[in-house]
Amino acid sequence: MTTPTRAARLAAGALAGGLSLAALTGCSFSSQNVSCSGGTCTVTLTGTGAEAEILGTTLSFDSVQDGRASLTVGGATVSCAQGESVSAGPLELACSSVTDDSVELRATVG
Repeated sequence: MTTPTRAARLAAGALAGGLSLAALTGCSFSSQNVSCSGGTCTVTLTGTGAEAEILGTTLSFDSVQDGRASLTVGGATVSCAQGESVSAGPLELACSSVTDDSVELRATVG
């Protein structure tokens, strides 16, 4: 027989486990500039200082110089040009479009 206290603990553990799994897989969601499915997200950052939370990591758009987007990813600075991929902390970033004031990229957990 399951007591109410034990049932509550089991339910809390199952909920916590489900939330942890959701954080690892990225789930499926979208917002104004982020769309995720499974462990892959696409994001468009427009304007200096624009940022998004991707798969538990904060990305921010710094600038574009000579066709290369400069990004801060979890405290580290990286850059990429259109068509390039770069590792940034736990993420692999593929820059699909770089304009004078925006970057569109795909992020996956590396």
